[in-house]
Amino acid sequence: MATPFLEVTDLHGWYGESHVLHGMNFHVDEGEVVTLLGRNGAGRTSTLRAILGLIGSRKGSVKVRGVQTIAMATHRIARLGIGYCPEERGIFSSLSAEENLLLPPQMAAGGMSVEAIYTMFPNLQERAGSQGSRLSGGEQQMLAVARILRTGARLLLLDEMSEGLAPVIVQKLAEMVGMLRQQGYTIVMVEQNFRFAAKLADRFLVVEHGQVIQEFNQAELPSRMDRLHEYLGV
Repeated sequence: MATPFLEVTDLHGWYGESHVLHGMNFHVDEGEVVTLLGRNGAGRTSTLRAILGLIGSRKGSVKVRGVQTIAMATHRIARLGIGYCPEERGIFSSLSAEENLLLPPQMAAGGMSVEAIYTMFPNLQERAGSQGSRLSGGEQQMLAVARILRTGARLLLLDEMSEGLAPVIVQKLAEMVGMLRQQGYTIVMVEQNFRFAAKLADRFLVVEHGQVIQEFNQAELPSRMDRLHEYLGV
């Protein structure tokens, strides 16, 4: 069997004395889209942060293409081809959209060109000279994702992409995820918007109290809806 792109085994994480991850276990194969589902506070965002070492402390195993990263510094983990798009997006308000886009360094070979990004995100080309603070929420989200595509990352960690955005923008983001999937990107999404995630993911992991308590694939989704209503309150 091929080595998973990402393999998380018995991952524990802490913020200070607060124990937030209690043995996360899951894997993500290359080219796969996996969604972490769960209520607020379940540990989904902390899982993404722990994968990159952006948490107070962690123990367990996190392998990226077979490379053990648990003792690595965050910048070294990123250079294995991981891009993280946090919920707060992190757009530099005083820089133009294009300056934000050009800011990150290349972390691995094969990053998207600016031209390719503008083809995928025509809105960003139209707003290339606009300050980050003048972009809409949807444009900021597109820019946040586009920025990591330039770095050469092939594993994308996307946190609550659709939150607070208009349905027309959410649809554009769904189309973007579909295009990235066709291009062979591996994606782990944290999503509260289940309707958004349901159409996009190959597999779904339900997280509760810092653990994966259920796992199912796209084909099993219809038969799991009643349980999902219980877990997620959707």
